[in-house]
Amino acid sequence: MEQKISNSFYAQGQTECIQMLSVQPDNKPKGCAGCNRKIKDRYLLKALDKYWHEDCLKCACCDCRLGEVGSTLYTKANLILCRRDYLRLFGVTGNCAACSKLIPAFEMVMRAKDNVYHLDCFACQLCNQRFCVGDKFFLKNNMILCQTDYEEGLMKEGYAPQVLNANLLKP
Repeated sequence: MEQKISNSFYAQGQTECIQMLSVQPDNKPKGCAGCNRKIKDRYLLKALDKYWHEDCLKCACCDCRLGEVGSTLYTKANLILCRRDYLRLFGVTGNCAACSKLIPAFEMVMRAKDNVYHLDCFACQLCNQRFCVGDKFFLKNNMILCQTDYEEGLMKEGYAPQVLNANLLKP
């Protein structure tokens, strides 16, 4: 059975899209959810089913303008946050299955079954070959193995191929 492996952040959150819209001159001005004033600017933001001035849609922690940072924002506990602050406040940290060191919540990781890895640790644990998208790898006793080391182990130790699942890295 193949398993889909992909990059992700260690903690996942509730995300909302931010849309930048051009104000049409024939439309009546919309009210800003941040300051409650009419939006008369050329552009406005739409997020959380509300309209915002570009300067009013900000992270509750660091005050960065969310329309500039990216096209998503995070919400939790009635706070509007940028990704970094969301992960800093609510993210879950854990340990890398290969090196056992801490993985901060905001760091990109690789996942294989229930295991989580630093990007640099996601390699064959016998020969240290790094994997690229499309490469096959195998898990044996929670060890990541490249195809060569897995097949050599089959011949030396005689473990049955049906015990392990070939996995394919996918984008």
